[in-house]
Parts: sequence; structure tokens; C-alpha cells
Amino acid sequence: MARQTSHVIVQPAAPGPNKPVRPRDPVASGERDAAHNRIASHNYFLLEKFEAGVALRGTEVKSIREGHANLKDSYGLIKDGEAFLLNVHIGPYSHGNIANHDATRTRKLLLHREEVRKLLSKTQIKGHTLIPTRLYFRNGRVKCELAVAKGKQDWDKRETEKRREAEIGRAHV
Repeated sequence: MARQTSHVIVQPAAPGPNKPVRPRDPVASGERDAAHNRIASHNYFLLEKFEAGVALRGTEVKSIREGHANLKDSYGLIKDGEAFLLNVHIGPYSHGNIANHDATRTRKLLLHREEVRKLLSKTQIKGHTLIPTRLYFRNGRVKCELAVAKGKQDWDKRETEKRREAEIGRAHV
């Protein structure tokens, strides 16, 4: 406890030597994505992106911090005015017990009512769907970036690959 002497507050000295501050994990601090769906841009045209919170259990957040999240084959769904995230694989927490979470359970997305209505209207167009592109931390909370996406045909994928290779060739010259 600090003591006051003639209106000057004197802080007591910290006991023991000062410990060096360990740098924070880049995933937990929000500097790096916890999970990234790289195959999404290959299989879909990503038209518009939205940010949504994800309702998670404690062991799921800890597991995402450890890097055990996978967005491959996952998608979003709007049902009864609520948005859900399906097939996201979040592996079991390493220090969890019998009450650990189910790896591929359906998770609720936290969006404003107006955003849900907007997403519903965009996904009702034929061929459009919701695809999660990345999971990341913002201010200690897990966020999911959702993209309204339209599926690519095989010839679209080849065309995209040709354009990408041409850009790489121009960059090397």
C-alpha cells in the first residue's frame, strides 16, 4: 500500500528483481489470423465481406489461440433471422477435461439485425452463399470474416490461374 507524506505519494519498491516482459502471442494480440480459408478464393468469387462475432465456449477460444482452427469446407447459414457457422473445425483444447467442446458443432454468429437482413437478401440470389474467410482476434474477442461468394466453374479457376501467373511473370521482368 502506498503511504502519503506531505501530499507526496511514495510507491513501495517491488519485491525481487524485475522480470522481463514476455512478448504476447501474435494470434492472441490480433497481429496474425487465427485461421485463414485460402481455398475459398480459389473456389469462389468473393463479392462482399462482413465481420461477425462468434458465440464460443471457453475451451474453444483457448483452442483457437493455440492455432487449432480450420475453416476448410465451412459455410454460413441464415435461419429464422439468425446467422450460424457450420462445419468449422476447432480442435479440442490441449488442457481441457471431459467437458471439452465438440469439434464441429454449429456456432452462432453475432450480427446486428440489419446485417442479417442484408446477408439474407444477398444469399437468396441463385449461386450465392456465405463463406468464412478468416478467424481472428480483435480486442480479445474472436471475429469471423464472412464473404458473400459465388462459386467458380473450372474454366473460371483456370482463367484466374493464368492471370496470376502473368502477374508473377511481369513482376520478375
